[in-house]
Amino acid sequence: MVVRSRRWRATLASAVVVVTTAVLGVAAPASAAPLTMLGADVSSLQRANDLGAPYLDASGVRRDALDILTGVGVNYVRLRVWHNPRSGYNNRDKVLQYARTVKARGLKLLIDFHYSDTWADPGRQGKPAAWSGHGIDQLTTDVHDHTYDVCRSLKAQGTAPDSVQIGNEINTGMLWDDGRVTNDDFRNLGRLLKAGYQATKSCNSGTQVMIHTAYADSMANARWFYDGIRAQGVQWDLTGLSYYCVWHGSLTNLYDVIVDLRTRYGRPVVVAETAYPFTSANADGTGNHGAAGCSGYPLTWQGQATNFAHVQNTARNAGAVGVFYWEPTWYAVPGNGWDPADITGSGNGWDHMAVFNWSGQLNPHIRWTP
Repeated sequence: MVVRSRRWRATLASAVVVVTTAVLGVAAPASAAPLTMLGADVSSLQRANDLGAPYLDASGVRRDALDILTGVGVNYVRLRVWHNPRSGYNNRDKVLQYARTVKARGLKLLIDFHYSDTWADPGRQGKPAAWSGHGIDQLTTDVHDHTYDVCRSLKAQGTAPDSVQIGNEINTGMLWDDGRVTNDDFRNLGRLLKAGYQATKSCNSGTQVMIHTAYADSMANARWFYDGIRAQGVQWDLTGLSYYCVWHGSLTNLYDVIVDLRTRYGRPVVVAETAYPFTSANADGTGNHGAAGCSGYPLTWQGQATNFAHVQNTARNAGAVGVFYWEPTWYAVPGNGWDPADITGSGNGWDHMAVFNWSGQLNPHIRWTP
């Protein structure tokens, strides 16, 4: 998830291109392969369920949220892991618990390591409190051991992750300041990423490792990053990108970046995060992120569904293998707040981006499509 204090251009709505030739975003190649990773990041859902929040399908029937999402095409779930969040949610034990629920439904599992006690994204990559005094040598061990521990524990209970992310939106590194990229020096970041990769493969050789940035807006920046880690000998299996039209611009640009990364590095590309508002209103006292939306996509159920369809179509036509909607189930539920240090008292800045309205009912138009 992209923090809204990032240094992106303040307004990109005018840059969004809606192509008039069908709902493709860009012209389709003759043989676009289907998307195989039809994903949803539902990291807040466990807390919502514990609070008794209702989820209703498009017909208004109350059902389990995962069952509803599966019914509209989801086959992959993404869960973030924080090291020791004050809320007690999204930590190792909670993720182990919910992974059993995910796998019991036949869904695949992507584990998103933040290597932090709270949000990690382009604007902040803070160390966990337990690692706060550690230098790069110890941090390399920390990343290895934490990654291996979570992966091993998941595998031991029969829910081995199908893929993992070593870091979340690590545009300029992770575990700042030791793992920050400064003056084009990728050495420390390279050490951390290699430790995470090695731990994952030692745990389960079949688990795919993703390296995830929010550089869908810039081919130059994406090349700078992935060239930089490649030069350090970093290995990875999947290239992950965040794409939100309000921060990352046109679908044509997304297409070009995906094609370039796929061909330049020879690895499948996944849009690991995307979302779009269904309303301009706000359900609580916490301001909404990216509330302005983008030109050509009204802030309605249909506008949200159309934007998501266009992102999927663009990714597919560019040769990507998957698209994940970020937090589609995180509607306005009191007590399921934004701040892990005050989950009960804080509001939700994503209530307008969920695919369930504030009564918990599904957008009737939303679909994940191969």
